[in-house]
Amino acid sequence: VKNLISLAGPHAGIASVPFCGSGLLCILADSLLKLAIYSNFVQEHLAPAGYIKIPTDIADYRKGCKFLPVVNNEIHGNSTFKKRFASLENLVLIMFEKDQILVPKQTSWFGYYPDGSWSTVLPAKETKLYTEDWIGLKILDEAGKVKFLNVSGNHLEISTSEMKKNILPYLVDNASTTVTTSRSSDLWPSSVRNFDDKLNGVGEEILELHTHVESVSLRSWTFW
Repeated sequence: VKNLISLAGPHAGIASVPFCGSGLLCILADSLLKLAIYSNFVQEHLAPAGYIKIPTDIADYRKGCKFLPVVNNEIHGNSTFKKRFASLENLVLIMFEKDQILVPKQTSWFGYYPDGSWSTVLPAKETKLYTEDWIGLKILDEAGKVKFLNVSGNHLEISTSEMKKNILPYLVDNASTTVTTSRSSDLWPSSVRNFDDKLNGVGEEILELHTHVESVSLRSWTFW
């Protein structure tokens, strides 16, 4: 894998019920979620439970969560995983500005709540995952290989023009060079140009993608 493109990936976890707020029903839903989410039954039968990270229940999260603390090297550091992840040529992280599915939306950029608090969302560079460089994100970022991109839509809603701007250039070899070339599309292989032609036929309608779970799974399948 040379270029990893993630659209609305819950990389740092999700912490709450989607579309919820601070009302009584939401507080109750979050409480029920917390009671059972790290049980063996839920972890083994509900895939999204693998990346739920309750910031005020970190001990149970690290003990019971089967996926995220492993893939993010929070428990037992996997040096091979880190080395392979850090070998990416480009890591493209796309956050959706109006995202109400991921709580917080900044998880798409590896941003998250600090342990023990809901008070604020830390940007990626202030999280332990970054400062202690659990997975190689800091290595990639300092090498200029991480692209923190923001699109204006709701969860996984992206226009064709945004796809052409933020995704297509990274579907080729030597993407770091290609995206800075004025006629970069001339360097695209035929498969990418054909995809671009199809997008041109779509116009400016909004495309809704359903890939955020797969984007996280890709990290585990590829780099473990």
